[in-house]
Amino acid sequence: MSEPPQLERHTVVLLRWPERLPDLTEDELDALQAEHVAYQGSLRERGIVALAGPFEGQPDERWRGLSIYRVPPDEAREYIEQDPSVRRGRLTYDVWTWLVPVGELRI
Repeated sequence: MSEPPQLERHTVVLLRWPERLPDLTEDELDALQAEHVAYQGSLRERGIVALAGPFEGQPDERWRGLSIYRVPPDEAREYIEQDPSVRRGRLTYDVWTWLVPVGELRI
C-alpha cells in the first residue's frame, strides 16, 4: 500500500459581491476597479499573492474572483481588508485553507 501524499497549505480567497452593493456611479466604479487591480498587483509583486484573477461564466454571478495567497488565512484576511473594493463594500470574501500535495502547485 502506498503512503498518503504529504500536503502543503495554501490560502484560497473567493471574492464575491455582498448581499447589498453600494450605490456607486460608473465613474466611481471605474476608479474603484482601477484601485482594486493596482492593489492586487502590489500583493503579487510583494509575493503575498501567488495567483489572482476574475471569473467568467461562473455559476453564481456574485462570485467575482479567486486568489491563492502565500500567507496563512489570518494574515490573508488582514491584506484583504485593505483592498479598496472591500473597504468600500463593493466586495466581500471567503477564506479557507487548501491542501495540495507538496510540490504540485508551483507558484
